[in-house]
Amino acid sequence: MVRKGPKAVIVGAGNVGATTAYTLLISGLLTELVIIDINRGRAQGEVLDLAHGIPLCPPAEIKLGEYPDCAGADIVIIAAGLNQKPGETRLDLLEKNKGVFRSIVPEVVRYAPDAILLVVTNPVDPLTLAAIELSGFPPERVIGSGTVLDTSRLRYLLSQHTGVDPRDIHTFVLGEHGDSELAAWSLTRIAGVSLQTYCEQCGQCEQSLTEIINEKFDREVRRAAYTIIDLKGATYYAVALAIRRIVEAILRDEHSILTVSSLLTGEYGIDGVCLSIPAIVGARGIERMLEVPLCGEEVELLRVSAEAVKE
Repeated sequence: MVRKGPKAVIVGAGNVGATTAYTLLISGLLTELVIIDINRGRAQGEVLDLAHGIPLCPPAEIKLGEYPDCAGADIVIIAAGLNQKPGETRLDLLEKNKGVFRSIVPEVVRYAPDAILLVVTNPVDPLTLAAIELSGFPPERVIGSGTVLDTSRLRYLLSQHTGVDPRDIHTFVLGEHGDSELAAWSLTRIAGVSLQTYCEQCGQCEQSLTEIINEKFDREVRRAAYTIIDLKGATYYAVALAIRRIVEAILRDEHSILTVSSLLTGEYGIDGVCLSIPAIVGARGIERMLEVPLCGEEVELLRVSAEAVKE
């Protein structure tokens, strides 16, 4: 029998939900994991497949559940919704997936009134706002996966160009998780120095690193999901790792700074919309939003992103 400890529920057993379950199971963060899906056969298949690997993982229990099984959950991860099709933007999905949320969120609230909601379904920013409205939870307890993955993509891209370990590259992708997101170049640091200083010290590039990466940012970060969807039909590995990172920060009360999507209430002159800016994430969810010093152009781009999501 597994000792009781942190419990998570995943609503949605599609590619993202199932891969997230696998990632969390091998992480050792949980002692109980429940999977819920309207397609119970699919969910049962995923649970059985994962359960057979439990003897090879840190001790945990995994089971097929229904909404009453949300009781006692520390985190409920909502990964249910319709998939993004080739050529379809995240915003095209909004109305369809808001309908899905109307059937999910009230049931989660009914049985897990003290849980933290982690929204993964796209378009994640407006759906995070929808989850806040549907749940009635304090905004700090409703978190979108936001641009945690996009920031990881940018760090990987910079690492490929510089040869520096991506863990020593510090940067943020802000705004919408989607077409209007922006890189915070003014805050980007490689081994503690700015991009401009790094380029000057390196002396290998006639063109600044910012200009080089800007040329690839749209294709390899902002539109990376579209490329992967065109090639293999869906994205799920890296986003599952991003979800694991958020769950880890919450369950371990790390007070980590992550670019999760959350409700802005005046930061950068933006109000009433969920976007990603750096936030301190811990056991209570979002402990504090950080209005980090951006350059004037970046603030304007962030406001443009906010308007895009509002529209």
